[in-house]
Amino acid sequence: MARLTVSGFEIYKSYLAIDRQIGLRDALRDVAQAAPFISPVTPQGKTMSVRMTAAGRFGWITDRQGYRYSEMHRSGMSWPSIPELVLDIWHDVTGLSLPPECCLINYYGEGARMGLHQDKDETSFDWPVVSISLGDDGLFRMGNRERRGKTQSIWLQSGDVVVMAGAARLSYHGVDRIRFGSSTLLPKGGRINVTLRVVTGVG
Repeated sequence: MARLTVSGFEIYKSYLAIDRQIGLRDALRDVAQAAPFISPVTPQGKTMSVRMTAAGRFGWITDRQGYRYSEMHRSGMSWPSIPELVLDIWHDVTGLSLPPECCLINYYGEGARMGLHQDKDETSFDWPVVSISLGDDGLFRMGNRERRGKTQSIWLQSGDVVVMAGAARLSYHGVDRIRFGSSTLLPKGGRINVTLRVVTGVG
């Protein structure tokens, strides 16, 4: 495992060995069976290219009413619990005893991307955001707190983990594209990104 710092983002390359990637993939499959993926729509009415689900107390959702956290899936059910494998990663890379309250799961199929954005719907920005990559390679772009600021990009592979904390906590970031079919971890191809966040800071 190599640890890199790019634009203030801490990147743990090859953090998860293949057996842990498989275990995490299977645990997330159970989450998706309980809370199926949806194709979210932005407040402007545009359907996003990624599909989303979540685990934990909160899920992050978007629709015509805006961007926000919700304690319920669109079906009206509560979100499933965050898998222990995910919590283990959070505690290890952050050193925090406080668990995340949201485990957002994004699936990137062929041609999917995520534009530059900030994670800023939380009550406090004192807590880190942790991102876990599974499946196909994704070109991750990192900026700063200015949307038009200088950016740097790095290919994230399956098993890589990114921590956004400190100066990077509110930095713009996004995924420009994926190398569809570059990994065999997901039977149908694509990339899964797991993002862990503290929403309220109340344990």
